[in-house]
Amino acid sequence: MKLQGKTALVTGSARRVGKQIALALAKRGCHIILHYNRSRKEAQAAAREIASLGVRVTLFQADLGKIPSLERKARALLERSRPIHILVNNASSFYQTPFGRITEKEWDDLVNSNLKGPFFLTQIIGRSMLQHGGGKIVNIGDWSALRPYKNFLPYSIAKSGVLIMTQILAKTLAPSVQVNAVSPGAVLLPKNFDEKSTREVIRKTPLGKIGSPEDIAAGVLFFLEGTDFATGANLVIDGGQWVQ
Repeated sequence: MKLQGKTALVTGSARRVGKQIALALAKRGCHIILHYNRSRKEAQAAAREIASLGVRVTLFQADLGKIPSLERKARALLERSRPIHILVNNASSFYQTPFGRITEKEWDDLVNSNLKGPFFLTQIIGRSMLQHGGGKIVNIGDWSALRPYKNFLPYSIAKSGVLIMTQILAKTLAPSVQVNAVSPGAVLLPKNFDEKSTREVIRKTPLGKIGSPEDIAAGVLFFLEGTDFATGANLVIDGGQWVQ
């Protein structure tokens, strides 16, 4: 896909990995729909930075856990911004939930933000893509879907669901819409990681370093502009942790 002039919706793009994905797309001439939930000031700052690259930026506020509101806002967005050529499901909640102390609220938050919300948003945007000749969808997974984190049970379950969702949607939306996933490893560590914990992660990573948001953005770009012959695929970008 040639990205110049296309419109891309990137969820959770006010900061961190999502912002880098949005910037990478903007540098290739994509107009950006910048989704955020509560990070309004960060979203506004990111929008100014992206707009300075000479592309259009539309702010899109929505809570991925509130499905009726999300669907209503997504339909209104399509009325203003149709067609949307690219959807990157990046928004995510991520925190420890040790077994035996997991609450229903934590479960709902992690599953809603990582799986349920992205599915219902994709259902609306994907149908629009079919009506307008096609598009590309990239879901941001996690290597924990393949080797689960012990103390991140709902998160790992939700990310496992993202990979299955990717495969099913790839079949459902083919051939005009391609759906793939990028699964990061150690890119941005949890805030509560101390120096010792960080060194341990690096020790277990064959490439001997922590990745960057730019690494994940590069993986997304591969599926968007690097190939038109991939769907249902999962690209693991983890510094080699998967094979360790």
